Parts: sequence; C-alpha cells; structure tokens
Amino acid sequence: MTFAAGLATEGMKPFCALYSTFLQRGYDQVVHDVALQSLPVRFAIDRAGFVGADGATHAGSFDLAYLGCLPNMVIMAPADEAELKHMVATAASIDDRPSAFRYPRGEGTGAALPEVGIALEIGKGRIMREGSTIAILSLGTRLQEAMKAAEQLAALGLSATVADARFMKPLDTDLVRRLAENHDVLVTVEEGSVGGFGSHVLHYLAENGLLDRGLKVRTKVMPDTFVDQDKPEVMNQRAGLAAQGIVDTVCGALQLDIARPARGRAR
Repeated sequence: MTFAAGLATEGMKPFCALYSTFLQRGYDQVVHDVALQSLPVRFAIDRAGFVGADGATHAGSFDLAYLGCLPNMVIMAPADEAELKHMVATAASIDDRPSAFRYPRGEGTGAALPEVGIALEIGKGRIMREGSTIAILSLGTRLQEAMKAAEQLAALGLSATVADARFMKPLDTDLVRRLAENHDVLVTVEEGSVGGFGSHVLHYLAENGLLDRGLKVRTKVMPDTFVDQDKPEVMNQRAGLAAQGIVDTVCGALQLDIARPARGRAR
C-alpha cells in the first residue's frame, strides 16, 4: 500500500489488489499514506463477503465499515461481472482521491461483458424494478437475491422497488430520499458487517428527518459473529441475505403473516 501511494505521488495509476481480510492488516497505511494525502490509489478488494471453504479467517466482512469512515474515499460494489468491468474503468478515471471496489470469491452471474468498461457517474445508483410499497436497496452482489425477493413479495400482493446503490460512498442521497419518501418500508441489503452501507443510509435518513414520518427501515447485514465455513450460498441463506430472508424481513416490518397473501396491498 505504501509503495502504491508512492507511485501515485509520481503521477502513476496504481491498483492495489488485495483480499478484503488482508487489507485490514494495512489499515494504518490506508489512512496515513493514502487517504490523508488524498492520493489516487485504487483498491481492488477480492474475497468480499462470505468465502465458503476458506472460513472466517478469509471472510471479507469488514471492509465497507473500515473504509466507509475515511474522508474522500470512493467505495463501489458491483452487482455482477459487467458492473465490475465498469467499476474498474471508474476507478481508473478517478485521479484526485482514493477509491475501492469490492468483489466476491467464486463465479459471476453470467452477465454479458461489455467490450470496454465505461466510467460510471460517481455516487449514482440505478433503479432495477419499479414498485410502490416496499423499497429494497442493494449494494453489490445481493442484487439478484433482491430481485427474487421482489418477485416473491409480488406473489404476496406487495409491490416492490429494487435499486442497485452501486456506490456506498459517496452515497446517492437523491435515490435514498426518493425511496424513503415514496415507500412504506425500506430494506438495505449488503454482504458486509454492521457499520457499513446500511449504517450510512440510516445516518443520512436520520440527519435529514426522513425517519420522522413513520418510514420502516431494516438493514440486512452479516451476523455479528465469526461464521464457520460452508458453501457461500448456504452462508448467505443462514445470514438472512438471500431472497427468503429479505421477504421475511419485509413481512416482519409490516407485521404480516407470510403464509397469507396480503390481498389488496399491491399499489
């Protein structure tokens, strides 16, 4: 990391590629050698989220929390391999501050890859599905499960919007405000520990009075424990980060019996 910081001071475009769990070990350098000087080092964070057989020592649980508190840091999380290619291009285009993009161990979703990555607008997410009663705001690879959850909610008579945040920092506050003002329930979903994306969303909502009118907010994060190894899909299911866990959270917020369709609720 210190070497990458030195390269950045000389006008080069360093990409520092590390596992999330190993980036923790260089946190002092991230703060003092990179962030404090606002150097454009680009952190490519592998093994973000659950890692399966590598177990708790290699799980990428904390990077969103420990990077999100640093000033001037751009933090991205792609929903699929095509988004990852665009985020690599985005990081390459940022020359005035550090940036990071996190991606999981394992296979992609099968998304068609663009020939060329295109830099994204910094701090802007996207709406993937329009609804009215429920808003599901996903960061990173939980997007596919969020879309499945929306389908399951529709079968229960609940109309759901699904949004892909793309960026944790800077947060797309226009998107968050829109979701908060036009839905009864807002659920954030991330494959990271408490203190990450959901915490940033809650902070924005609280500071701007968006919790004052009865909005129900729930944050789906990894459990507050070190998780033993298993298949990543099983680990996410147990953590409540798969589709059914999202549906259960929504129904709990609305105090609905999940076994009975909420007739007349979809709007």
